[in-house]
Amino acid sequence: MSVDLEKLELAAKMILEAIGEDVDRDGLVKTPRRVAKSFEYICSGYFKDPKEVLNDALFESTNNEMVVVRNIEFYSMCEHHILPFFGRVHVAYIPDKKVVGLSKIPRMVNVFARRLQIQEQLTEQIADAIMEVVQPKGVGVVIHARHMCMEMRGVETKHSYTSSSALRGIFLEEKTREEFFNIINAPIQTHF
Repeated sequence: MSVDLEKLELAAKMILEAIGEDVDRDGLVKTPRRVAKSFEYICSGYFKDPKEVLNDALFESTNNEMVVVRNIEFYSMCEHHILPFFGRVHVAYIPDKKVVGLSKIPRMVNVFARRLQIQEQLTEQIADAIMEVVQPKGVGVVIHARHMCMEMRGVETKHSYTSSSALRGIFLEEKTREEFFNIINAPIQTHF
């Protein structure tokens, strides 16, 4: 399955005409095709299975301590206004005989982010996929994001952030939850 570039191109042309633009003027002649190709990339997550991404790199391990991947940058599109929202994702899990390759976590985040989304659902999807595939003792996911549907239109709240979290398993326990939030909120050292 793939994106229908012709329909996207036609839709972009119709939008330009609907706002009163001349689609034949020099700066806009190729815009409908550019928009179509842009949406093909932005929505590429519909054609990938995030669980396959995780399954591709599962390894047996005796580790039973928290694994945290912080500050995963993501870009997505709000399903209500088709405007961007973007920010950072923090993901943690406590293994139970299996670990997942670290690079697979940001890849899986991108699969979900490259769909029309809402932040709350994105947070839940990431946590649920890790719980299902990796089967850890628990998962914690926190997202901090800026939403252009709030900044560019409507209330026009500049630089406001929305935070969402999804906690599963042992992360629902106060001690584990506190450790997770302490780790993701700690200053990052830039010298290793």
